[in-house]
Amino acid sequence: MRGSTIRPTGVERTFADDEIIVSKTDPRGLLTYVNRLFVEISGYTEPELIGQPHNMIRHPDMPRSVFRLLWERIASGQEIFAYVVNLSADGGHYWVLAHVTPTFGANGAIVGYHSSRRTASAPALDRIKPLYAALVAEEQRHASTPEAITASTALLHRRLEESGLTYDQFVWSLDVAAVTA
Repeated sequence: MRGSTIRPTGVERTFADDEIIVSKTDPRGLLTYVNRLFVEISGYTEPELIGQPHNMIRHPDMPRSVFRLLWERIASGQEIFAYVVNLSADGGHYWVLAHVTPTFGANGAIVGYHSSRRTASAPALDRIKPLYAALVAEEQRHASTPEAITASTALLHRRLEESGLTYDQFVWSLDVAAVTA
């Protein structure tokens, strides 16, 4: 898997506002479907993607605490919206506003996950990037991954408490700020 050895180049990849990146995974997070735009923006071929962990496109500037929150939500049957920075095969990156939902089987059990991602606005990114940088910096202060995620999660919760917003309210406040900017 190339994703684990790719170094970020700082080059941002973009896609049109009316395009949506779509992917589906099994319950373990292994890719089972990717649309044409996912293939194009990620820089991987469809065969390179299918069967791989979705986190193969994880950018090192993406806080693990946000992914912990995402997985807690979707594993409990809830949806989540989150700003995410992903890493392309060529080292470029792309920001998205992701909407991730569980997919339920006939018996009500989660059989996978579906993610639709649209472009992220510049005003929203101006507000999310400093928070993510602080969360990643907190993670880097800890030797073990579990300690890093716990500390970063605690920092995220403190920041939300200071703002008086829930995570969902915070995410939508970024979108509102983008719309009114």
